[in-house]
Formats: sequence, C-alpha cells, structure tokens
Amino acid sequence: MPNRSSPTRYGTVAQAFHWLIAALIVTQFTLAYLADDLPIGIHKLALLARHKSFGMTVLMLAILRLLWRLKNAPPDLPSGMAPLERVLARATHVAFYVLLFAMPLSGWLMSSAKNYSVSWFGLFTWPNLIAKNETAFDLLRSTHEILSDVLFAIAILHILAALKHHFWNKDDVLLRMLPLTKLAQAKPEK
Repeated sequence: MPNRSSPTRYGTVAQAFHWLIAALIVTQFTLAYLADDLPIGIHKLALLARHKSFGMTVLMLAILRLLWRLKNAPPDLPSGMAPLERVLARATHVAFYVLLFAMPLSGWLMSSAKNYSVSWFGLFTWPNLIAKNETAFDLLRSTHEILSDVLFAIAILHILAALKHHFWNKDDVLLRMLPLTKLAQAKPEK
C-alpha cells in the first residue's frame, strides 16, 4: 500500500495516524474514567501522569498529522454524497483537528495553573505554560471536561457515519481507511 493517499484511498501514513490517535483517545477516556472516582493517592496520581503523557503524545501526533495532511490531500468524498453530508463530513474533520489540539493544550494549561508537572513518561517534563492560578485552573478544568464531552459525541457520530456508509450506502468510505482491505473496483459504465 502506498504511503500517500490516492483519490480513492488513504495511504499508509494517514491510516497509521488515524488509528494510532484513535487508540490513544480511547486510552485517554479510559484513564480519565478510572482516575475520576479514585481518592487522591499514588494510584490516582500514576493514572493521571499516564493520562498527561498520552495527552502530550496526542498533541505531538496531531502536529505531525496536520503537517502530513497539509502536504497530502485526502481522498475525494464519494460523488453520491448529498451536499449536507459533505458539509458535515468536512465540519467533523475540522472539529477533530481542533479538538486534537485543544484537548491536550487545555490539559497542559490546567496542570500548569495548578503548578502540577506534565511529564512525558518520566523522560522529561514540559514547562508550565502559565503561572499558578486557581481561577484559571477551575476554568480550564471545566473547558477540558466540556471538550472531552464534545470529542466523545463527535467520535460516536463519526463511527456511526462510517457504519452508515458501509452498511446503508454500501460505498467504500469505511474501507478506504481500514488497513489491509481492498476497495471494490469501479465498474465501467455501459
């Protein structure tokens, strides 16, 4: 499979970014959920440290993904898509890119406002972006939680749209992002 996307299929690099970031987002939701009800202690702090490390990994991958996307156009949307579906597809992808930056940045800012360090798997510590500030912490914590809810909702809609294309529309929208799949060959018109 080629590294670059074609007019009908995402390339290997785009697929790798997509599935790696998706797996990390699931990991993030899982870690946040597990840490949420724990009392302050070593176990909660360890989960939150991993959450921060994976969050910063998402930010770094989002930067690389955006740079890749700017140099490598995605496949065209299917010609049979309704105008509203096209707008929604584009809006969803833009929202994902915004959230892939906003979520880790709001978390990093939130930690900075509480003067909590953000380490990357214990290898190094990211600098604080702002000085300690309880008001900013509260605002950023609320923002981070709201963004998380928005990301969850958009991800569910994205999954449902992919399944709709696959099972209802019977087109190749889902298959073109799945590794190790072959797309149906276009049938010549009579």
